[in-house]
Amino acid sequence: MGRGIAQLAAQAGSEVLLFDNQPQASEKARAEVCAQWDRLCEKGRMDAATVAACKDRLRCADTLDDLAPCTLVIEAIVERLDAKQGLFAALEGIVADSAVLATNTSSLSVTAIAAGMKRPQRFAGLHFFNPVPLMKVVEVIAGLQTDTQACGALTAYVRQMGHTPVQASDTPGFIVNHAGRGYGTEALRIVGENIADFATIDRILKDQVGFKLGPFELMDLTALDVSHPVMESVYRQYYEEPRYRPSVITAQRLAGGVVGRKVGQGFYRYVDGKAELAPEPPTPQVDTLPPVWVSQRAARKPQLLQLLKKLGAQIETGQNPSPAALTLVAPLGFDVTTMAVVERLDPARTVGIDMLVDDDTTRRRVLATNPATRPDMRDAAHALMARDGKAVSVIRDSGGFVTQRVVATIVNIAADMCQQAICTPQDLELAVKLGLGYPLGPLEMGDRYGPTNVLEVLFNMQTVYGDPRYRPSPWLRRRGAIGLSLLHEEA
Repeated sequence: MGRGIAQLAAQAGSEVLLFDNQPQASEKARAEVCAQWDRLCEKGRMDAATVAACKDRLRCADTLDDLAPCTLVIEAIVERLDAKQGLFAALEGIVADSAVLATNTSSLSVTAIAAGMKRPQRFAGLHFFNPVPLMKVVEVIAGLQTDTQACGALTAYVRQMGHTPVQASDTPGFIVNHAGRGYGTEALRIVGENIADFATIDRILKDQVGFKLGPFELMDLTALDVSHPVMESVYRQYYEEPRYRPSVITAQRLAGGVVGRKVGQGFYRYVDGKAELAPEPPTPQVDTLPPVWVSQRAARKPQLLQLLKKLGAQIETGQNPSPAALTLVAPLGFDVTTMAVVERLDPARTVGIDMLVDDDTTRRRVLATNPATRPDMRDAAHALMARDGKAVSVIRDSGGFVTQRVVATIVNIAADMCQQAICTPQDLELAVKLGLGYPLGPLEMGDRYGPTNVLEVLFNMQTVYGDPRYRPSPWLRRRGAIGLSLLHEEA
């Protein structure tokens, strides 16, 4: 992280001093940054004169006292409160009173780091993301006593570096690591409930929503020795708020050293850096498909009926299904079993389909069986939905489908961040798209799939599970009827 920050600062025209308390670490860091510039020059992305000028501006400091002339010092050391407090206490006695001091912490409180400082008003968080040159968002975090001028200067400097600053209050996880809790933690809960395996969940969320990486691919990339401690830190700092509860799955894998791509094994096994993926289950061969009856309460029922017509299904239109019919339900948040019981349907012939996402925009359809679903009805539903060549995943019964649960959790956490005024809705959307690579900002995601649909998923899942982690945010409940991404307004 420190090397990346130094690279950007030198490219922005600053005179940069590198210091590390480990012998030769600064020299090694400088050599690696210079080698990176040489590679950029070879690729034609920097010219030789610019590279030479950047190298001249990047030097190593022999001692901490050599940082005395600096007007800005950015710390990127170990994530330990005592270590950071000790460093900044020493720096205050070295640099000028007007110098700005900044921490690149990802999980510690900026206010807590500044607690023992003489000039906390000149101290702020400046959180970059790895790899620093490529990740274009930087969180600027004010502690309780930080002067607005210090944050203003840091914001301007981030722009000078060519990156995008976002303003965050000093809360656990700031913006990106806080908003990111919904993606991986809810996916882990789904696996923990034996609803679907890692690869199936990844495929569903990539194909239905458009995420570049599934949650388990992402955790393998970042590595559990990084991501699991963040899960635990945010959970503990929010006094065990259920929404952020970590998973025993990642704790066990971390303990066993199965942390991800960098060690060759995580949720996937890697050979030459590439994941070994099991093939998808084949589409069942069904000679004769049964007629299909669709629940009166199905989400997007007109679209579902149009889809069945396109697939050539024989559709029953009676008030109740015939004894031979495959019965389709399309719940939001409720499980297939509950829908069969409430609607007095034969559970043996009942299969659920996820209709949260418009079928025309998704590359995958998702079906869910209940514990009583007959294998022939499951296979018939799978074969029917795959008739046009679109991929189909069949999962086990749960309250809410994979996409419903993950999207609703992401949107709900984002809405709660707006409720807390952690940042503006504008900065929330921007930070998540740049910092996490989501295809949509979480509020935009809520509007895309329908705020009232998201609320229905949450309310129904809270009913099914009796768990406060699905409690809808007051901000989401207020804005649900009028839209979430009204980004010209403050939260």
